[in-house]
Amino acid sequence: MDDLRTWFITGAGRGLGLALTRAALDAGHRVVATSRSGAVPLQHEHLSTPVLDVRDRSACHEVVARAVRDHGRLDVLVNNAGHGLVGAAEEVDEDEARSIVDVDLLGPLWLTQAVLPVMRSQGHGHVVQVSSVGGVGAMPFLGLYNAAKWGLEGFSEALAAEVRPFGIRVTLAEVGEMDTEWGTGSMRFAAPLRPYDTLREQVLGSADVPWESEPGATGGGCDPAVVADALLAHVADHSDDRLRVLLGDDAPGQVATVLRARHEDYARDPRYVAAVATGTS
Repeated sequence: MDDLRTWFITGAGRGLGLALTRAALDAGHRVVATSRSGAVPLQHEHLSTPVLDVRDRSACHEVVARAVRDHGRLDVLVNNAGHGLVGAAEEVDEDEARSIVDVDLLGPLWLTQAVLPVMRSQGHGHVVQVSSVGGVGAMPFLGLYNAAKWGLEGFSEALAAEVRPFGIRVTLAEVGEMDTEWGTGSMRFAAPLRPYDTLREQVLGSADVPWESEPGATGGGCDPAVVADALLAHVADHSDDRLRVLLGDDAPGQVATVLRARHEDYARDPRYVAAVATGTS
């Protein structure tokens, strides 16, 4: 396989998707960059920007098939499209719950299903699932977002073992805090119930949602261009066969905190302690 690859990136209109599209083009690759609006603010001879709503399984298959007809191959799929949801479990309504599962979990599944026959026939390919440190742990008021990302992590871990014999790699990109619009323009908010106000203010810094933000405002955290460069380097390194890749300055510490607490919980069962000590499963 030559070094010129065809990338398929969803949610490419802004944030990490846009940064990764730019990085891949700068590295000389072809990019099919999708968004729900088709508005990807870049122009390049190796860039196409089809409209795609990842919730639509048929559309996912159609856009992938078109990309393969146009370019003859599809080497890297990046399932990046998604949104957040702020709301306690009691506050989230049915439409909000179904929406985040449809976009953050089922969208990646539909696109993965669409690209696998292509990658199997090629004998190579790389599926990158943009997860989060929220796919490892959970916090109050982000439970449905966490559930979607935990589901993404679960099926992707199984997927990695299923497709390895065909020469296909799978990566879970566990991203920490980034300086994007994820907490503003890409965030949905459930209607708050007043009994949760005290905890909401303690956890989120405000009892009122949605919180006020200036148009185009971004949060703190790592520059998405830095995360994009790190992800591009991971894909280019064929010897890096990690399933989970931590991206962002705060990601290692957050994951370590979660795993430490989980281990402490399991360690209250002496059988778990014995199994760890003896290395049995």
